[in-house]
Amino acid sequence: MATINQYENLQLSSNLELLARQVVEGFITGLHKSPFHGFSVEFAEHRLYNTGDSVKNIDWKLFAKTDKLFSKRYEEETNLRCQFVIDTSSSMYFPADKYNKLIFAVQSTACLMYLLKKQRDAFGLSLFTDQVGLNTQAKSTNTHQKYLFAQLEQVLQQPKMNIQTNLALALHQIAELIHKRSLVIVFSDMLQTVHDEDKISALFSSLQHLKFNKHEVVIFNVTDKSKEVDFDFANRPYEFIDMETGTVLKVHTSKVKDAYLAQMKDYRQKLTLKCAQYKIDMVDADINEGFDHILQAYLIKRQKMG
Repeated sequence: MATINQYENLQLSSNLELLARQVVEGFITGLHKSPFHGFSVEFAEHRLYNTGDSVKNIDWKLFAKTDKLFSKRYEEETNLRCQFVIDTSSSMYFPADKYNKLIFAVQSTACLMYLLKKQRDAFGLSLFTDQVGLNTQAKSTNTHQKYLFAQLEQVLQQPKMNIQTNLALALHQIAELIHKRSLVIVFSDMLQTVHDEDKISALFSSLQHLKFNKHEVVIFNVTDKSKEVDFDFANRPYEFIDMETGTVLKVHTSKVKDAYLAQMKDYRQKLTLKCAQYKIDMVDADINEGFDHILQAYLIKRQKMG
């Protein structure tokens, strides 16, 4: 499995296309040696000619070699529309001093876009904090891919401190903005709602809105698992800073660990149960685990959609 450490040398130059190509091509090679070898990862440039197809698209050179009629596939042909939705609020910059959640989300999205492009599927991008900042249509052209990669690289070059998130509002907006019957892939740490039952209800209302508009939804719950889920800190005093509000909390870890773990466990269980109820796929995405499980989760969803 590819690990994050292999790609850390690329994060400063932000060469997303190079990273995506390396990850996806390595992943595809590994597919054929794994239980996932049955997945359809076909990237043919042609399809068999069907009666009624335009004859201008026939590849006559291929006909001369094979004695069979094939139509060339063009980039505007697409089977799937996918909208990537990335939380760019300040909490996504954790850990602040090294490889963080936002870098992982951006790089994962670039890898998935590269895979979708090879499959001639269309993809768009939405970026949000407390509201949607960027929303593009889903397309499958080379020009569109380069534009979105440039937007993603720009995100990494412009850190936003003390910017809060409103996932529920953003998803309501996106549900109306994008093409009906899209696959919506969300990258967020989902942390805005942990302490607030009203915000949890608002979040699931927005997810219902997506489902009502016939969208399929996959949430990648991005975390630094050892710190944010397992609370793996040394037994000593710490100064914790809320990256979205700037609030400072000075505590000894031994005094808060049990309560923190209990609350986090309860919250994650609620998320899991609600997502299952609404037939939404929620996938744990630990930033230290590499990209293969992200690509696998996408392929599993793609297979289910037919």
